[in-house]
Amino acid sequence: MGVEIKESPVSDAEFEAMEEFVYDYLTASVENEDDGGRMRWYPWHSADYRFNHILNVVDLAGRIAEHEGANVDVVRVAALFHDIAKLEAEQERHADEGARVAREYLDTHGDFPQSFVEEACQAIRDHSYQGELDDVSLETRCLIEADVLDKVGANGTALMLLRMGYEARSHMDAAEMVERVLERGKDAARRVESETAESIAHKRLKRVKWFQEWLEMEVPEMDHDEFEELYRSD
Repeated sequence: MGVEIKESPVSDAEFEAMEEFVYDYLTASVENEDDGGRMRWYPWHSADYRFNHILNVVDLAGRIAEHEGANVDVVRVAALFHDIAKLEAEQERHADEGARVAREYLDTHGDFPQSFVEEACQAIRDHSYQGELDDVSLETRCLIEADVLDKVGANGTALMLLRMGYEARSHMDAAEMVERVLERGKDAARRVESETAESIAHKRLKRVKWFQEWLEMEVPEMDHDEFEELYRSD
């Protein structure tokens, strides 16, 4: 007996249309702000940064879902919409608002199975969940793992150093900023559960450690003892 191959409910063209919709929605969210928006002066309060983060999460979540046996279509669509309301809603409300926008879009732009819509929207609603990942669906877990991993590694380091410029901080503060990325990465590695996500986390942590070591070697005024203690604790 042959293996049944299920056709994807989301075509490439439909996914591209979703991407365009999400980017346009983010752009409109910023343009429609009356007061400049919360944290508007940070680079990540922008349509371009938020959309880039979303695409990173789509890629990571899709890879995790494929290796862990989750519904890849559900995970990728949920990842695409997970932060669509991030620039217009308060942090504690953006997941619910994102699920609402996603449902409206999916219900009016195609003939997607209702079960597919429900699973995607549930993952979006739950992606900010801070509890144990055993408590959520496999698809939601893949999305959460991808979301926390995006700010780990080279990407997270670049963002923290960029933040230094916005805060007018000296390069001598770089050690502190990179250590924050490393600690965030360790927290992410402890939280994720899938083997795929753990592998990604450890690879990205190595990159941060390498950069931290180079930084300590090339900037003599930084605290060598602090770095040595950090390495001994690993």
